[in-house]
Amino acid sequence: MHNTNDNKKRNFFGWFSHRWTADPLFSTAIALLILIVLQTLVLGFNYDAFGSWFNSWINNWINILRNNAGIGIVALGMTFVIISGGIDLAVGSTLVTVGAAIMMLIDNGPKGILSNMGITGTSAFAIAIIIAIILGYLLGTGIGLLITKGKIPPFIATLGAMKIFRSLTQHFMQGYNPKVPKEFLKISNLKIGNYMLMPIIYWAIIAAILYYISKRTVFGRQVIAVGSNEKAAKLSGVNVEKVKTRVYSLMGILVSIAAIIHVSRIGSMDFANAGSGMEMDAIAAAVIGGTSMSGGRGTIMGTVFGMLIIAVMNNLLNLFGVPPFLREAFKGLIVVLAVLLQRKEEA
Repeated sequence: MHNTNDNKKRNFFGWFSHRWTADPLFSTAIALLILIVLQTLVLGFNYDAFGSWFNSWINNWINILRNNAGIGIVALGMTFVIISGGIDLAVGSTLVTVGAAIMMLIDNGPKGILSNMGITGTSAFAIAIIIAIILGYLLGTGIGLLITKGKIPPFIATLGAMKIFRSLTQHFMQGYNPKVPKEFLKISNLKIGNYMLMPIIYWAIIAAILYYISKRTVFGRQVIAVGSNEKAAKLSGVNVEKVKTRVYSLMGILVSIAAIIHVSRIGSMDFANAGSGMEMDAIAAAVIGGTSMSGGRGTIMGTVFGMLIIAVMNNLLNLFGVPPFLREAFKGLIVVLAVLLQRKEEA
């Protein structure tokens, strides 16, 4: 009987160890579960009734998810970029550029573009959103063409775009403070029951769509093929340049959606600092979720878990009173460890 129990323990730990090293999604889910339990313990149970505790717990989670929905959407796009063998450092600057365009279009002050044309309200918001998504698509496609047609390495192309986009936006927006109509804020702040869930819903819908694309479409399979072995993908008939360009176009569209959420949630944008470090958070979420920096491997669900790990970790560090600068150090440490684990698995 004793030997049987020992064998069961060994079998369990052997199975768990194998799943931990072989299945990034499994290990990420376990890490997230541990952090959720730790966060729940830190929040405490000193409440008069279970309902009060549960309401506080739910509110805490909604705040975490709302605050990270925009970055979470960008991280989903970054997953496709990294799987294809690329990188995008320009996401934060693209967000600022698209955000500035949105605010200029819907500004209800004397300088508002659409209001000066006599277009206001829902019509103005719809036009601004469409133009924002088109702008994001064009900026992303431009980066993709620099990489595919210009033969510029992704790191250099996106680094250059990062500097260009933010600098031009700051130049044209200096001294201009657009006024965002209150009605536009409903896009992110509309209440469902007693909770403002819209950014979370947008994130969940986009994650579901991209999950389907990655698993069930030719484009999803081609992205993996290009990232795994570009030469083999070419020989099998995949138009590598088109696939890579489409990946960056998709990234641009997703950043535009994040910009819409940002403007409609806050009602303003700091053109010097908004989106700063977003590329780091997006890359970190993808890598922690099991996306290989060498390309060819990664999952949308893993990135969602990775983003949640970063979000919960930031919340825990805040609850523990860790200074903001040290929080970035923790984040960097986790990314380094995640890459080291990937190397070990690949070896």
